[in-house]
Amino acid sequence: MPDTPRPPSPPAPDAALPDGLSRVALWTASAHAREYERADPYVRDPWAADFLSAAGFAGGPPGDGPLQRLLPDWAVVRTRFYDEHLLAAARSGCRQVVLLGAGLDTRAFRLDWPTGTHVFEVEDPALLAFKEHVLDWATPSCGRRSTVGADPAGAWREELLAAGLDPRRPTAWLCETHLYHLQPHTVESVVGTVTELSAPGSTFGAECVNAEGAPSAFVAPFLEALSATGISWHWQLADPEGWWAEHGWDTRVADLFTLPYVVQRLAPYLPMVSEAAAGCVFLTTSGLADGHR
Repeated sequence: MPDTPRPPSPPAPDAALPDGLSRVALWTASAHAREYERADPYVRDPWAADFLSAAGFAGGPPGDGPLQRLLPDWAVVRTRFYDEHLLAAARSGCRQVVLLGAGLDTRAFRLDWPTGTHVFEVEDPALLAFKEHVLDWATPSCGRRSTVGADPAGAWREELLAAGLDPRRPTAWLCETHLYHLQPHTVESVVGTVTELSAPGSTFGAECVNAEGAPSAFVAPFLEALSATGISWHWQLADPEGWWAEHGWDTRVADLFTLPYVVQRLAPYLPMVSEAAAGCVFLTTSGLADGHR
């Protein structure tokens, strides 16, 4: 059995980052940068290493438990999963794509979008300014890209509409890792706004934390180390299908081990991952339920 890869040692907790940048965004960029060096990467993100260099960041998730060793590869398969979800939604008619809490996401540049796709990125203005500096006038692969400088956990509705979102047309929304860092009442508000702006045919993708898996011996030490950096997983679900149904969405939780790329990439970790730990998060995709909008 090959050795499982280890993330690089994290910097000191008080290491300064450019305004607006979060460690979570940089951990994902680090995973993408390492992936891009592979002969046949699952995610091709040539800007990821540039983000790390511009931020002066060479760290990874805190601690050194089994979950931390898995996280870089998990970030890659999660990205691949939502890449495929968004492209399928766009090809099915969702030519508006909203990346809510976009972070250092480069999907507007690296995916093969159908003609006429408009990608919106909602994120902190300072983070967007850093991102634009690093992208250095790169050409998007989508038909149109709009950045919306607003707090993705706050009041962004009017800014998104002003940027050109048409709520009469179906939209593919993605909150990849954004929601579970928010307080539950804030998640309710964000999801309510998304639902209000969604026409029939819209989709919603989000990673959700499994409330039953979070206390496990596999996850809890990581959450403790994470908390020491000032980051927490506040929003957790035991029944994602039920929660999303109450908010107007028909939801499916991915059966990850039916996906060949997940099996291939995560196989080295299986001896150290119990069945309960393997389900510590849900990758959910949703469609707007009948009767909404």
